[in-house]
Amino acid sequence: MKVLFVSAKKIFGKVDFAALEKIKEDKISLCYSIQFEELAKEVKKRLNEKIVDEIQVLGCSSPIFSEKSKAILIIGEGEFHSVALAYESGLKVYVFNENGLKEIKEVQIEEMKKREKGAYLKYLNSKKIGVLVSTKPGQQRLARALDFKKSTKDKKIYIFVTNEINVNEFENFGIESWINSACPRMDLENKVLLNINSLSSKRK
Repeated sequence: MKVLFVSAKKIFGKVDFAALEKIKEDKISLCYSIQFEELAKEVKKRLNEKIVDEIQVLGCSSPIFSEKSKAILIIGEGEFHSVALAYESGLKVYVFNENGLKEIKEVQIEEMKKREKGAYLKYLNSKKIGVLVSTKPGQQRLARALDFKKSTKDKKIYIFVTNEINVNEFENFGIESWINSACPRMDLENKVLLNINSLSSKRK
């Protein structure tokens, strides 16, 4: 069955572009979701020479930023993926939209680190492990999950394949620790999930 993707554009009201002057870094990676493309173009015009690269991002993508970049400016809404990018990149991250400019704080990043540490400790002390595999395009990593199962000798690994992941259903399966192979940032907002890539790096 063919799938047709249609881009949606957000209609903006009054935008406070003067707020961009609060960004002190002179080398910026500009990121935006497709709904905010028009606003991103206007921001690029205003920041001009400060922009070192321009990247369209999806919720589950892992963008690679220019080595010159000193900060990331995300044109969009919501903080979850913005905090995740700050955590993963180690760069200063700002979020800009019609509501103004917001800087991701260190305390938000530290909270994510604590969640990951807690999930990892739970994994170490568990024997029955559930690996989540999504059927959604761009998130389906069944081969990665099967490799993980094959390489794990000291724990019982169960693979769960689903289209929608609902953490409220976890307690119905008797699993002690859950590993996420789908959206690479979903685990960072939920203290019971551990990312499969993060876990693999810790096992090396």
